[in-house]
Amino acid sequence: MSKSKPAPLPPGTVIGGYRITRLLAAGGFGLVYHARDGEGREVAIKEYLPTTLVERAPGELTPTVLPSKLPLYRLGLRGFFEEGRALAQISHRAVVSVLNFFRENDTVYMVMEYLRGDPLQAFILTARERQRKKVLREATIRSLFDEVLRGLRIVHQHKMLHLDIKPSNLFITDDNRVVLIDFGAARNVLDTEGGFVRPMYTPGFAAPEMYRRTRGEGFGPWTDIYAIGACIYSCMRGYPPHEATQRQEKDRLDESLMRLRGAYSDHLIDIVRWCMALDPLSRPQSVFALQRELAHERADADAAPSGWWDRLRSRLGTSSADGASDADRRPGERSSFLQAK
Repeated sequence: MSKSKPAPLPPGTVIGGYRITRLLAAGGFGLVYHARDGEGREVAIKEYLPTTLVERAPGELTPTVLPSKLPLYRLGLRGFFEEGRALAQISHRAVVSVLNFFRENDTVYMVMEYLRGDPLQAFILTARERQRKKVLREATIRSLFDEVLRGLRIVHQHKMLHLDIKPSNLFITDDNRVVLIDFGAARNVLDTEGGFVRPMYTPGFAAPEMYRRTRGEGFGPWTDIYAIGACIYSCMRGYPPHEATQRQEKDRLDESLMRLRGAYSDHLIDIVRWCMALDPLSRPQSVFALQRELAHERADADAAPSGWWDRLRSRLGTSSADGASDADRRPGERSSFLQAK
């Protein structure tokens, strides 16, 4: 029989001066709640609650950690707290704002701005259904990732890496702002077979160095840049690229990119190839280098018409599928800041 998941905090619970109104998402590393502060303003609160390490019965506030798993729980707790402290120092429109973080109930809570909108993944799926040669317009892709890179550059300047950039972690708000969310990959998780710690990763978007068994070996800005290239690829093809381990055995990236010639400029195709080089030293070594190249050639003739994002959003309906995320969305609920990992 599978282990039951820890119960969420019930609506009405007050933690750190915030009143929980409802559960937004549940993932392997925690829960995300909708809440309001003392003045009634909406916030999203992420609770550190790894399902493999803790139990919590309905109505209880404090999780129960098995003694054998306590060291790992504390390791993750410390990483979660440090993550919140680091993110709270970053102020950029393309990076989710951390408003507060605090310890309570033997765990840690991270209070963030509440975002309304949908992940880029939902837009890709919706656009893909049109079955046109172009999934997203080139001008839209360039504009979108120019903003993402502006935020990621600030993150790197603060000596942080995201390590889980993917379309479901790029959030498009209702006012058409793109926000980089879910820095949960900055925490460590246990490989129960090998007995070592390593960052988690998403197949197709994770760079080859993330699969190495030595913790953090060869990681740098180029690791996130690989994921940026994979996200651009997804915006062009409508599907994620092959996993890095598969590419190392037989690389079909060039073959896939060649199918995009004519739909997208050779320049944009070359940028994706550059970002997704299997050798880290063959990729852009800094976000600035990639920004400069992405802005080098503008696709003005293919400019996205006014209201294009809004028209695409209107086709999403009340909720959108997110096949790349392990967060569980409540049926019928429209997206907000939902990543719980």
